[in-house]
Amino acid sequence: MDTKKDCKIPECGDLAKLSHSKVVVGAKQLRKALERGTAKFVCLAKNADPAITAPIEENCIQKGISVTWVCTMQELGALCGIDVGAAAAAAVD
Repeated sequence: MDTKKDCKIPECGDLAKLSHSKVVVGAKQLRKALERGTAKFVCLAKNADPAITAPIEENCIQKGISVTWVCTMQELGALCGIDVGAAAAAAVD
């Protein structure tokens, strides 16, 4: 599992897969995907509020789901194809 210190850029790692997958964007939708068991891997923004990202990361650890940290919410939003930043996103089945 990646740590917050090891940010990925969209051109490498699991993030490339995110752009070719069905994606849920936002903490609320991501939590629902985790509850349903449909999340394959999760991306979290390093500069997002830890009150949002920490519970998601903990849930992923408990469920054995890979977490990739992205440096900024803007990068994650762009990767998901939206014009605003995103704190969290996941590739889903």
